Amino acid sequence: AGAITQHIGATLIPLESIIKLNSNLGKINTTVPGLLFIDTPGHHAFTTLRARGGALADIAILVVDINEGFKQQTIEALQILRNCKTPFVIAATKLDRIPGWNPTANASFIKSYANQSDAVKGTVETKMYELVGKLSELGFNSERFDRVSDFQRNLVIVPVSSMTGEGIGDLLMVMIGLAQKFLTENLKTTVEGPGIGTVLEVKEEKGLGTTLDVILYDGIISVGDEIGISSENGAVSTKVRALLQPRPMKEILVEDRFQRVKSVAAAAGVKISAPNLDGVLAGSPVRVIRGNRDEVLAAINSEMQEINVKLSETGVTVRADTIGALEAFSKELEEKNIPIMRAEVGPLSRRDLIEIDIMKEEEHRAVLLFNVPLLPDAAEMIDSHESGVKVFENRVIYKLIDDYLEWRDELIRLREAKQYDSVTLPAKFTLLPGCVFRMSGPAVVGVRVLGGTLRPKVDVATRDGRVVGEIKQIKLNKENINEAKEGQEVAVSIEGVTIGRQIDVGDVLYVAVPERHVKILETEMIKSLNAGTVEALEEYTGIHRKTQPFWGK
Repeated sequence: AGAITQHIGATLIPLESIIKLNSNLGKINTTVPGLLFIDTPGHHAFTTLRARGGALADIAILVVDINEGFKQQTIEALQILRNCKTPFVIAATKLDRIPGWNPTANASFIKSYANQSDAVKGTVETKMYELVGKLSELGFNSERFDRVSDFQRNLVIVPVSSMTGEGIGDLLMVMIGLAQKFLTENLKTTVEGPGIGTVLEVKEEKGLGTTLDVILYDGIISVGDEIGISSENGAVSTKVRALLQPRPMKEILVEDRFQRVKSVAAAAGVKISAPNLDGVLAGSPVRVIRGNRDEVLAAINSEMQEINVKLSETGVTVRADTIGALEAFSKELEEKNIPIMRAEVGPLSRRDLIEIDIMKEEEHRAVLLFNVPLLPDAAEMIDSHESGVKVFENRVIYKLIDDYLEWRDELIRLREAKQYDSVTLPAKFTLLPGCVFRMSGPAVVGVRVLGGTLRPKVDVATRDGRVVGEIKQIKLNKENINEAKEGQEVAVSIEGVTIGRQIDVGDVLYVAVPERHVKILETEMIKSLNAGTVEALEEYTGIHRKTQPFWGK
């Protein structure tokens, strides 16, 4: 009793072990029996663990290298913790790597810190305040654990070394203290009644076939129990053939790594061996069935459908390996204003590609795969260029999003450039005094562009909307140019007019934008037009809409 025990995908540290590490503190009053750590590295496991629509973890530890500070993935993990509203502590690890650090095995941070030179203490302070500063940028008030007076307002940072054990006791005590103070109601676990858990991983084990690594957070599960789980085809039931847990460390050399147990009580990690586990989804609920199969399976289906993802009528397709990962990924996309039309768990099939390929907007004919593969038929379709869908794959959320945004922005840029070349752009210009070089046939006159972009081969209209001629050429310093921008003074040749009759010096003229082009400009290109161009467009459409309110709409 009281020993640290290894579970499947987890480590249980009972209160007795924590008290031993902090024997200098005397008697510790707490009702928290210990801490069950889900020890899969990275935030992937955290996003996998969902229970009752939220994160399974009551509290989390975010590990940050005190020497290197925050990396992009650490910031990503911070966002996930914030989105899940999970309280957390920061373990500033690799304390022993600080140059000149003099280690004291398993000592508290305060004791070890007191033994350091002034130079080392200065380095620790600098590193700590770099962390505090970065956290402040990210919207968190934080402080070293021994300096925190209000644990509700401040994020706690505990410097530790996993190599020397320094600060580990402090970290565990902070976790116990926070759990006792703020999470007492949440920590009530039933160790009677049917077991409830979450699938952490689906694994192939030699001699066992497909197995489930499960975190049991309520009740009891026993060999022979019927359980309900979620597969790619919905909720299914199966019977527990075996329950396995790791052998104690002293028996680590035994060939069989697992020992069989008859039953397991919450909270614990356990490996379940059972028939028909193919297609079971990581992150799905596990429930023991006690004569209420239909009710349990319906509840599992309902829980799986409660995926918290905001969907749009049009957008990209997103797939992830677990429900939690899908939710976390979708939240990041939402924050980047990337709309999602479909969000599902599992690999991508040929049928999916066919459905995505018919999307109207090219930038939405894309699928983002987080930790999931293409099925062979889909991969073949992509390799043979049979599909026009753009596939993005990565195991890092921010990289996946960056890759998509880079592709999308280039796509939009090219499309706008193509539109720019094919659409008549708005412009207004005035005829300059003393710059009439030919009166007619065609008229050649100097003009100043007041707004928009003036190009050759466009019709010219007066302030009352009458089309009076066509610009044939534009010259600057006697050289032909393809366009003149706002503020430029150029010579233009205008076919069909005589200076002094249809138009005259000082007149303000407009490019006569065709009605069908007005609709494109106002609906598809308006965001890419500068203020002068928009003003010229509004003035020109305003002339027509005085008599035809829906002109160009």
